[in-house]
Amino acid sequence: MSIRFGTDGWRAVISEEFTFANVRLVARAISDYVKEITGATGAAVVVGFDTRFLSDRYAMEVARCMADNDLQVYLSNSDCPTPAMAFAIQHLKAVGGVMVTASHNPPRYNGLKFKGYHGGPAMPEETRRIEQILERNLATGLTTASSDWTLSDGVESYPGITRFDPMPPYLAHIRTLVDLHAVRAASLKVAVDSMYGAGRGYISAILRDVGCDVVELHGEMNPGFGGIHPEPIERNLGDLLKVIREGHFDIGLATDGDADRIGAVDAQGRFVDPHRIFSLILHHLLETRSARGSVVKTVSTTQLLNKLCQRYGLPLHETPVGFNYICEWMLKEDVLMGGEESGGMTVRGHVPDGDGILMALFLIELLATQQEPLHEIVADLMREYGEFHYGRHDFHTRAFDKQQLTERLMSEAPERILHHRVVRVNNSDGVKYLLDDDSWLLIRPSGTEPLLRIYAEAHVQQEVGLLLAAGEHIADI
Repeated sequence: MSIRFGTDGWRAVISEEFTFANVRLVARAISDYVKEITGATGAAVVVGFDTRFLSDRYAMEVARCMADNDLQVYLSNSDCPTPAMAFAIQHLKAVGGVMVTASHNPPRYNGLKFKGYHGGPAMPEETRRIEQILERNLATGLTTASSDWTLSDGVESYPGITRFDPMPPYLAHIRTLVDLHAVRAASLKVAVDSMYGAGRGYISAILRDVGCDVVELHGEMNPGFGGIHPEPIERNLGDLLKVIREGHFDIGLATDGDADRIGAVDAQGRFVDPHRIFSLILHHLLETRSARGSVVKTVSTTQLLNKLCQRYGLPLHETPVGFNYICEWMLKEDVLMGGEESGGMTVRGHVPDGDGILMALFLIELLATQQEPLHEIVADLMREYGEFHYGRHDFHTRAFDKQQLTERLMSEAPERILHHRVVRVNNSDGVKYLLDDDSWLLIRPSGTEPLLRIYAEAHVQQEVGLLLAAGEHIADI
């Protein structure tokens, strides 16, 4: 059986590996795990789904399988963002939840995310246990077969399943975290690109309620995402960039397929990457709200956060890639903010998982309170802490031994890269060379395919490309 969980759930191509039969197998294994950790039947779980092809039908099958395994299931009555489903776990006092989504992956993929009682991602040991249960069930012939019930029957009267709307309690909670009085007073003009994803309508609902002039792009249902890869990075946001440049907007905001990631565009039509978004929001919380606490970032995230933490005397933890590692820190200490370079971020008082909707609203709050254009706020931050520029290349390669590559990159670590001295080497996830001016190069093999990811950050934009090329040469794959 090839079903394996990655850093944030199981994902596969629809109709190849992601089939109804396999979804039932995984749903049964998850429900067996839930019963194992709770020690009883009748525990409550939440099931949500995004806008992808057949996501609603897959979610019904997940709900049915879990109900058949003696769990009480709360099933979203329509597509919803992952953060809304995650908050519903807390709100409904459930023991966990399943989100049917492939997040930012291309339209041909779908997937399942398992969330814990806290609403955050499952820990690696939890997903390993689910994989073990799945293998055990297959070995013993214990599977979840289809029944006389069919998808066309719906689940409204199915024993053990309750339909619910996650939007009202989630938005009510979000309103307690954001300074909407300041937003109302600012009367901003905002463009929102939902990328045909499950975040559609959420940001605009809050902003319109406080008097913002909001235009929403790609908010209609389109399971194929209009041919767009639903990841809020610059190359996928052509329509948003065009609208911003032509429409005199204060800011453009974008969320991915399940709205747990954020991207932004300033009033001049320039993309603002997640590294700067993380830094801007953290600086805003520290300066405007006088908030304090530790900060957690993944190994591939900007050194600008290190500068901020040094200035304010805050503990900083660097983790492997994956929000589950950030969640783990948030469950054991007072973390003010955590996030990763892909655009997933969260703050204290919220679910310990990425939330693109909340981060979008914090950017709006930042504009409202500072009363400056976003590009000027970014420039101010860079003037104070130094310029930081980032780049990443993904290379499909021949198959290689990941452990051997990591060991070689450690043992053969160069003394200098470009004209900079290597001052520290980190192998927590791949191999990261930190240079004497706080620039860095990370070579990180994919955990699931013959793919090499190379990341770099430098103080000068031109050096980013040189570092990436140096990384490809050092890796020699």
